[in-house]
Amino acid sequence: MTGTAVRSASWELGFTSMEEETAVDRLPVEGALPDWLSGALVRVTPAKYDVGDRRVGHWFDGLAMLNRFGFANGQVSYKSRFLDTDAYRGARDGQQVGAGFGTDPCRTLFQRVQAMFSPDFTDNANVNLARVGERYVAMTETPLPIEFDPETLATIGPLELQGRFGPHATTAHPHHDPVKGELINYVARFGPRCEYVIYGLPLGGTERRPIARMKVRQPAYMHAFSMSERHLVLTEYPLRVSALRLASGRRPFIQNYRWDGDEPVRFQVFDRETGEHRGTYEHDAFFSFHHVNAFDRDGELVVDLVAYPDSSIIDGLYLEGDGLRGNLPHSDLRRYVIDLEGGGVRSETLAEGPLDLPRIDYGARNGRDYTTVYAATIAGDWFDGLAKIDVTDGSRKSWRADGCYPGEPVFVKRLGGEAEDDGVVLSVVLDGRAGRSFLLALDAASFEEIARAEAPHHIPYGFHGQHWA
Repeated sequence: MTGTAVRSASWELGFTSMEEETAVDRLPVEGALPDWLSGALVRVTPAKYDVGDRRVGHWFDGLAMLNRFGFANGQVSYKSRFLDTDAYRGARDGQQVGAGFGTDPCRTLFQRVQAMFSPDFTDNANVNLARVGERYVAMTETPLPIEFDPETLATIGPLELQGRFGPHATTAHPHHDPVKGELINYVARFGPRCEYVIYGLPLGGTERRPIARMKVRQPAYMHAFSMSERHLVLTEYPLRVSALRLASGRRPFIQNYRWDGDEPVRFQVFDRETGEHRGTYEHDAFFSFHHVNAFDRDGELVVDLVAYPDSSIIDGLYLEGDGLRGNLPHSDLRRYVIDLEGGGVRSETLAEGPLDLPRIDYGARNGRDYTTVYAATIAGDWFDGLAKIDVTDGSRKSWRADGCYPGEPVFVKRLGGEAEDDGVVLSVVLDGRAGRSFLLALDAASFEEIARAEAPHHIPYGFHGQHWA
């Protein structure tokens, strides 16, 4: 392997393209991984930013690459492979970068007219991964999940989903309903009559079951949503789009949305079993990408998320030169408590930021009261630390190393473990000084480093990943 030239020895290296696919049977390991850790951590990352003489405009538009760290007997293997999609093949063959989240679609007037009420459906699934029964998919915010083999990382192709509601936008953060054996997500439909649809997808099928529907004049941009044991929550931020503006095709997808800080956030709450719209609950404006958890408590619905004062975080993630155009704004871990009968919403800060990319013990705690959240934190220009936060009192434990920039912390529970933090936390970390990345393993209880496995090159910054046994 010849490797990709290192243009920088700083955090900006994470926005440098990785052009090559790699396979290494055994990475050098410093420290010791627990004997019980098996399976693999698979992550998806925007990895190719340069197409011909053009660079994509936004972090969210880099071409998707899968990265797999396999675990067995204390050893770690590694492989990476691009998702073999229309978007990737077009870029590989030297075509123009297509429309995406924040990259100029470069349409002709004729193409714009053709696109009326049919936003471009990119198959560049670079945001998150999910297991749907025995199928594994990569996802982005257009309704084209891409199936892949979790062992070889070979692309199988689009997962064709059935259901007569013509979705145009969705989230890459579905929830798992272990009772019904479904994946739950929401979609937005754009057109003369816009609509939200929350649906369930059986883990063994492709036919989506509508759970709830809601007409909306101007859909909000929602990157994620919450699910408690009894409720589903769509959090509408005052970042909204006119379907006519979107249909013009003149701008990248997100630039069609407009922020109005004078408008409130609206929590749209639905009964999880019947789909009934329980109510609309308002609070002063804020913005969020990632929900942490939600749970029911004595007539109240508690929603925890990472809150920003407005949507300027989106602008801060545009690319410029080798790095970002702007600085990242402040964010906090915040709790919103909805009085389901009285209609009021109160908020409190659980932990000061800036932070994001939160994870919990999802299998045991999602939708239920919980104690621990793990997140990536920021002290400088980029994510440069990890934190374990106790949401009951705001106390935290931290990990940080000079010149190192960690990604999302993924909690892996020890088989048979009962405590909420009985396991390890895994994160892919860029070592800016060494010009390469490593897999970090922390003991989840003490939050102390127990091992790291050095990758053969730098791995561009990614969003999300999953551990599968």
